[in-house]
Amino acid sequence: MADDHPPTDDPNGSGDSAFGRSRLAVEPIEIQEEMERSFLDYAMSVITARALPDVRDGLKPVHRRILWGMYDIGARPDRAWMKCARVTGDVMGRHHPHGEGAIYDALVRMAQDFSLRHPLVAGHGNFGSPDFGPAASRYTECRLDPLSMDVMLADIDEDTVDRADNYSGEFEEPVVLPARFPNLLVNGSQGIAVGMATNIPPHNLGETIDAVFHLIDHPEATADELMQFVKGPDFPTGGLIMGRAGIIDAYRTGKGSIRVRARTEIVEGTGRQRDRILVTEMPYQTSISATATKIKELVETRQIEGIADVNDESAGTSTRLVIELKKDAPALVILNNLYKHTPLQTNFAVNTVALVDGVPRTLNLVQVLQAYIDHQVDVITRRSRFRLDKARRRAHLVEGLLQAINVIDDVIALIRASDDRPAARAGLMAEPFEFSIEQAEYILQMQLGQLTRLARVDLESELEKLRGAIAELEAILGDDARLRAVIKDEMAVVRERFATPRRSEITYEIGDIDIEDLIDDEELVVTMSSRGYVKTVAADTFRAQGRGGRGVAGAKLRDDDYVTHILSTTAHAYLLFFSNRGRVYRLKAHEIPRKDRTARGTAIVNLLPLQPNERIQAIIDTRDYETHRFLFFATKKGLVKKTKF
Repeated sequence: MADDHPPTDDPNGSGDSAFGRSRLAVEPIEIQEEMERSFLDYAMSVITARALPDVRDGLKPVHRRILWGMYDIGARPDRAWMKCARVTGDVMGRHHPHGEGAIYDALVRMAQDFSLRHPLVAGHGNFGSPDFGPAASRYTECRLDPLSMDVMLADIDEDTVDRADNYSGEFEEPVVLPARFPNLLVNGSQGIAVGMATNIPPHNLGETIDAVFHLIDHPEATADELMQFVKGPDFPTGGLIMGRAGIIDAYRTGKGSIRVRARTEIVEGTGRQRDRILVTEMPYQTSISATATKIKELVETRQIEGIADVNDESAGTSTRLVIELKKDAPALVILNNLYKHTPLQTNFAVNTVALVDGVPRTLNLVQVLQAYIDHQVDVITRRSRFRLDKARRRAHLVEGLLQAINVIDDVIALIRASDDRPAARAGLMAEPFEFSIEQAEYILQMQLGQLTRLARVDLESELEKLRGAIAELEAILGDDARLRAVIKDEMAVVRERFATPRRSEITYEIGDIDIEDLIDDEELVVTMSSRGYVKTVAADTFRAQGRGGRGVAGAKLRDDDYVTHILSTTAHAYLLFFSNRGRVYRLKAHEIPRKDRTARGTAIVNLLPLQPNERIQAIIDTRDYETHRFLFFATKKGLVKKTKF
């Protein structure tokens, strides 16, 4: 009997204690199955509802909800600025069930002209820079940018997109925006989901729309054909894109690595001023101050020699990083080292992953633009149906009003004789009038003053326009080519209004052209001193002299320094540098900085990766290796050998 009773903590023996109820509610499950199911639910939530953009409008849910929330509460371009705190609070309470900080960060990014090629939010106040974050949301103000209001959200009230309940079921929000320009490519996107990520660079609006036009006219176009229009990414911060190999891979396969380099200029010093390297554009999403700090670290650790000082003189949206060089420092060599060791040169890893019908896919250029065109076909079709239905309803009412004006006395008499409104409506719907229920109800709502002779003229004019609009909308819906022409016409207006010139320059990759094609193979004299200073001088600098001449100064060296090597060669010839450690290095003559005849030269450590206490013992010119087939070596202890060149 004891087994049939509840536990002893239930004094009444009823089995209703907390312990008894919880014991009855427990269901045994496999922990492995529960972990798999829970993690899969979490992963899909992150992928589809947080981290990845939709291929149709190029937006993640948070960005879409911010734009819709601003539209809904009236933060529009023609109205006063609205506090960002109010916008983020409203979006959080009505649409996006996440923290205020996450929503504000997303809003800020849409207002930064260094993050988006075409910002979707207009900001008023401190919205940050590549080096510093924005002010708090209570200080900044925002409203929709005209591009968002007139293009991204265009015609959203005309049933162009589906809507769904918000997370609480109280309000509705759009599943996708109409997006009358290809925002996914124009502004790019970045996100990290579970097991996948997306990294899409920004592009030029005009180029992208031109590619859409071509794909509409030529549905079988390939990625290579579209690359005639979309030259490559167009970063809001400018910079140089090195080569096209990474661009071609990204557009053909959806994945590629694009090398981006800062725009720099070597400024030669005048008078007492030293040579400088001036940086005016940085790679996308690169911090200027962090780059300056990195350069200083490299100088302190002696990884890069020849830099005297680094100053960040940037102000506002203007980039200006000044790298001051030491006297006689090889500017080009230092600049190449900076490209190698600092963020002045970065690789943008393109990974074009977006949601297509709610499923994440890796897309090439053709697939991205075709998905966008399909979305626009759907948007214009739904808008045309909405407008056609609205025009037909209005035309039906206008026809009823014109009919009522023809028999206005009989209509008034019927209404006056009716007992109530339902009776009047029934009389208008019966013979001899035979109005429809919509027409009858509309007539009863009108004032007599609207049924004058002048009103008849206005109604006839309106009906004529409505019939023309109905015919036009029916033609659009009945002809796919006509519908696509509408898409092109409306996008052409967007292009004319919002497109701007390209900011990022696409140039050749190192190795794409031979630099020697730009250098004359002239005669040079190479000299090197005992302290390791090397230089090249044009051979004709040392003019021929007659007997008894006084000679000219070859170099102004320090008292304890003297010339140890001198040889005549040409600019394209290789020079072999043999060190006291038994190592050999190779340089072309034109890679040694050209100096004046009396200059001391450049330290060889800036040109060759010499080890501590390693020095050059011999320099060999290789331009005549075909006739001098062997090199002869002799060591200090008398060992000799002969090696083929």
